[in-house]
Amino acid sequence: MALGLTGIGHVALKVSDIGRSLAFYRDRLGFQEMMHLDRDDGSLWLVYLRITDTQFLELFPGGEGDTAPGPDRTAVNHFCLETADLDATANALRSAGVPLTVEPKMGADGNRQCWIADPDGNRIEFMQMGTGSMQAEAIKRLRASAA
Repeated sequence: MALGLTGIGHVALKVSDIGRSLAFYRDRLGFQEMMHLDRDDGSLWLVYLRITDTQFLELFPGGEGDTAPGPDRTAVNHFCLETADLDATANALRSAGVPLTVEPKMGADGNRQCWIADPDGNRIEFMQMGTGSMQAEAIKRLRASAA
């Protein structure tokens, strides 16, 4: 089945404190605020942040609870942002005062990765795809079979 997909458009997170989340994603990570949508009563419904020109992060205020489900809970486990230079990204995160929960390392799939958590405990992976990684090799096989 060919759905004609071109990528993930956005990831949406329900957050417990929109101000704290904006301070993290917008002010520390540098995601530009693209727009926000309000409900009919004028209250904030969501904030749209730019990751790339075609990929966004939606933040919805009013989340219940203190933290996101743990890594073993049935839920979204994490989201991953790709980078061309993991070391530069890790250094930029540290410089912005964002602690790494996992320092840069080689992942089991052959990609380099480091990890952080947002103020609600959502896990975020930063990945630099390796030329010989499992994903890179799978992409080569798919392209070869399509040719």
